This record gives sequence, structure tokens and C-alpha cells, in this order.
Amino acid sequence: MDAEAAKILIIGLRYIGAGLAMTGAIGAGAGVGIVVNGAVQAMGRNPDATPTIQTNMILGIAFAEAVAIYALAVALIILFAAPGA
Repeated sequence: MDAEAAKILIIGLRYIGAGLAMTGAIGAGAGVGIVVNGAVQAMGRNPDATPTIQTNMILGIAFAEAVAIYALAVALIILFAAPGA
């Protein structure tokens, strides 16, 4: 394998690694959907508790989205900041 082919292979593997790192965003999307689903059902059953439920829902969404942001950061590091670029 010559140097040019090795460089192309490394670039391709970086793209694959960045794509795999972004699979964490799938879990974050599913987590947000589950949290909102449960919160809406709880608010429908007990409207008096809506402010407390809504606050906890927003906090849960923030934690779930943090996972997606971490996955994005790892993908960007793999693409642009990894040695051998």
C-alpha cells in the first residue's frame, strides 16, 4: 500500500468513526421523546401538578440533549483535531 492509499484509508476511517460517534444522538432523541411522552401523560392525569412536572421534564430534556452534544464534540474531534490530519 502506497502513501496516498494509506492517507485515503485514514480519511475514510475518520468519517466512519465520526458517524459511529454520532449514534449517541439517536439515544438522545429517543430519550427526549420518552421524557416528553411521560410528562404529557402525567400532566393530563393531574393538571394541578403541571408546574412541577414541566420543570422536571425540562431538566430531563437538558440532560438527554447533553449526551447528543458530547457525541457531536467527539465526532468533531475525530474529524478535525485528531493527530495525523
